[in-house]
Amino acid sequence: MEIFHHDLNIDFLGMRKVSIVISAILLIVSVWAITVKGLNYGLDFTGGILLDVTYEQPIDVGDVRGALEKAGFEHAVVQSMGGTRDITIRLQPPKEQPGQAGQKQSPDQVAGDVAKRVIAALEAGHPGVKLAHPPDFVGPEVGQELKTSGIYAVIVVIIGIMLYLGMRFEKRFAVAAVASEIHDTVITVGIIALVQREFDMTVLASILAVVGYSINDKVVVFDRVRELFRLTRKAETPQILNRAINNTLSRTIITSVFTAITMASLYLFGGPAVHGFAITMLIGILVGTLSSIFFASPILLWLGVSKKDLMPVTKENPELARRP
Repeated sequence: MEIFHHDLNIDFLGMRKVSIVISAILLIVSVWAITVKGLNYGLDFTGGILLDVTYEQPIDVGDVRGALEKAGFEHAVVQSMGGTRDITIRLQPPKEQPGQAGQKQSPDQVAGDVAKRVIAALEAGHPGVKLAHPPDFVGPEVGQELKTSGIYAVIVVIIGIMLYLGMRFEKRFAVAAVASEIHDTVITVGIIALVQREFDMTVLASILAVVGYSINDKVVVFDRVRELFRLTRKAETPQILNRAINNTLSRTIITSVFTAITMASLYLFGGPAVHGFAITMLIGILVGTLSSIFFASPILLWLGVSKKDLMPVTKENPELARRP
């Protein structure tokens, strides 16, 4: 299945100066957004209060979320626990925790007070709700561990990709792929920081998925580059790279479009719990697709890759010397 003719010959490498400048600007803005504005960490990373409530009658999650927002509990995470009556609620603890006579309340006291307010707010909308068990207070230390583990996971994935491509292709391909992965990851996270989208575990999971999706696009293009280097003896490197991008363009666009349709459906019908995952994937798909076309190959050209890096020695196979 193709949407572009196999012999399409768009000079993508001719646009490399413009594309690299645009990428550099996006990287600078993304780094600024991450370091200056910072990420809007969700409850998974900042800690909070965990409540399990049970209704006597089936209840819609949207109604629970609406009752909490009406009572002033913004950004609450509301999830159904395998049924229509059991609901899990995660809330940010109040910033001020004064106790009696100006004494600071303990975490358990804070969780208890918040639980009373939540039950009162839910009872106002739908009577017959009660706590399934005492509320839990999750401190920020757990969130810090999750952040550290997430950073380590991304680093391990990128190192693994570099090692694989270094063995499977050639070290220049590995460097170009890792540069592209860092480019895609930083810009995706930068956009999330710029718009202050909540960053929780689902968003972190989608960042890892973006890394895998993005490298898949690069490997397809790089494999075609290697094949053309071996089949075409007299073409120059820019011609080979352009031809590889054009030959795989239909596959790249079709894969991106259908994956984006899946993520859009997940956003529209999957509920608020997966909105962060779906939006991050949509951003990552767009950035990864464009970088496969306009960023990875120019980096490969800049690194000086040539047919000598991938072709067998001519004297060991004289038949190769007679190929066009």
